[in-house]
Amino acid sequence: YGSALWGFNKLFLLMEKQHNRGQDGVGIGCAKLHMPLGSPYIFRKRDSARDSLATLFRGELKRFNKMVRKGQIDLDDPEAIKRSFEFGGEILIGHLRYGTSGQFSSGSCHPYLRRSNWPTRTLMVMGNFNMTNTRELNEHLIERGQHPVFGTDTQTVQEEIGFHLDEAHTDIYRRLRDEGMAGEEIPKRISEEIDLMKIVSESARAWDGGYTICGVVGNGDVFVLRDPRGIRPCHMLVTEDVIAFASERVPLMTVFEAEQDAVQELDPGAVATIKSDGALAVGRFAPEEPPQPCSFERIYFSRGNDPDIYAERKAMGAALVPQVVKSIGGDFEKTIFSFVPNTAETAYYGLMDGLRIHRRDEVKRDILAAAENGTVGEDLLDGLIMRNWPRGEKVAHKDIKMRTFISQEKGRAQLVSHVYDITYGVVNDGDSLVVLDDSIVRGTTLKNSILKILARTNPRKIVICSTAPQIRYPDCYGIDMAELGKFIAFQATVALLQRTGRRRLLEETYDACLAELAKPREERRNCVQRLYEPFTAGEISAEISRMVYPEELDWHGEVEVIFQTIENLHASIPGPCGDWYFTGNYPTPGGYATVNAAYVNWHRGVAGRSYDLPL
Repeated sequence: YGSALWGFNKLFLLMEKQHNRGQDGVGIGCAKLHMPLGSPYIFRKRDSARDSLATLFRGELKRFNKMVRKGQIDLDDPEAIKRSFEFGGEILIGHLRYGTSGQFSSGSCHPYLRRSNWPTRTLMVMGNFNMTNTRELNEHLIERGQHPVFGTDTQTVQEEIGFHLDEAHTDIYRRLRDEGMAGEEIPKRISEEIDLMKIVSESARAWDGGYTICGVVGNGDVFVLRDPRGIRPCHMLVTEDVIAFASERVPLMTVFEAEQDAVQELDPGAVATIKSDGALAVGRFAPEEPPQPCSFERIYFSRGNDPDIYAERKAMGAALVPQVVKSIGGDFEKTIFSFVPNTAETAYYGLMDGLRIHRRDEVKRDILAAAENGTVGEDLLDGLIMRNWPRGEKVAHKDIKMRTFISQEKGRAQLVSHVYDITYGVVNDGDSLVVLDDSIVRGTTLKNSILKILARTNPRKIVICSTAPQIRYPDCYGIDMAELGKFIAFQATVALLQRTGRRRLLEETYDACLAELAKPREERRNCVQRLYEPFTAGEISAEISRMVYPEELDWHGEVEVIFQTIENLHASIPGPCGDWYFTGNYPTPGGYATVNAAYVNWHRGVAGRSYDLPL
């Protein structure tokens, strides 16, 4: 391996390759195998400070180098490194927190650690997940006689797994003790007999949510599981040197120099268990369900250098061509095309490819028609070939590296107006400016920053294209889009209902949501869908265009907002594709509870996530 810190360095690289997923904190953990009695065997560090990933790893390397300088560690002695350096063990885990529940502090960063003086009862847990029924899960813990802390769903998950781990440990211990086995021999036998697949299956029975969860037991056993509908992603690489898991495929390929086909998805509803001796087993912990992977992973979150995601994002951009051409009246010569933010760049390439194909087909058609009519001439050819082709420019530049639509609420309004700057001199008088975005959730950045800045170029018209459809419903599976009243599509629909004399529908929907929440969870449906039924997607888009029009500017051009159609989204992403934030068709009962509760909260003027419900 070339270094006793091979694993530690690989962990840093994996985390660095994925920190674009949205980071408000980090944590790392390590378990060391076969440590002598009296020596610690499990370690954890967490940090929620700014630039926490680099800060945390820099701090650990500083401590390591200091021990080397003092002669406490011999670089040629791997066992000495393992013994003295906290993260010099065989099992390493890391997590980048993108908070969807709980507080924003180092205490809410993963991994969570549950200690015991028995290694087989010590448990470290982290995950990319959100449970929709945390309240019910906590009630179950209380009924059992436990004392849960109502902080995050991570604590609830850890306590549930920990309970079944304790039960399994105790059953094995008592049997071996009653059989007369010597006490010092019992831990080894417990470690051999602990069945993590059974423990996970028992723990996850009542879970409702989207999740990929990793757990490390103090004896060195590891488990990784993925929710039955595959809402959250999980990829696995197995080689002679390493067993590794990550949310995204490409970081595993890059960090471990693996081929694409060597990295496999962990199947929905499957759990991979690795015993301390390296034995790997993969099995089901839940019945098979129709897969509904989160489409926002494809639209926005995952890095675009994954070959499948790259192709899908280009297809999403190309799918917007008919709407874009209609919006600009087919006048390519007086239109500038660009994109914002940087995550929309890949879809922008697809849009430009699609526009060029569209224009090529126009030119071909006109030349063939002219040839048939005998009107082919130099002027015609110059006009068709040399003019009116799509022209792209880098118009908007992001000044600071920050997330906007999923950042913490505090200070948001002050930040968004200073996120972008523009390139001057590329948009001429009378031009239209078409700008591609990957999604429009709240419309806050669009209204308060992007449109105000783009208007400085003085275009005739600004067209904003979203590769995602209108976001109409809250997510409750790990993306922080939970407050219904903050969605620009919902706001536009409410405005249309009020303007067209349909206020009564808002009250009727409130009553229906309350009635729905009183039903058994398996019988609930989405009552909020009825609000959108009176209007076409085009009417809602037109109202959004009106609502985001920048105010207090000496610019009087036109603004049009275009959204992807749901049909084109599915055509762009082969295979199963979860679309509940667009359609309201949720993959689990907890989704329907969330959307109805979100509407009730909005109607009552209650802020906050509808799944953050204390007992």
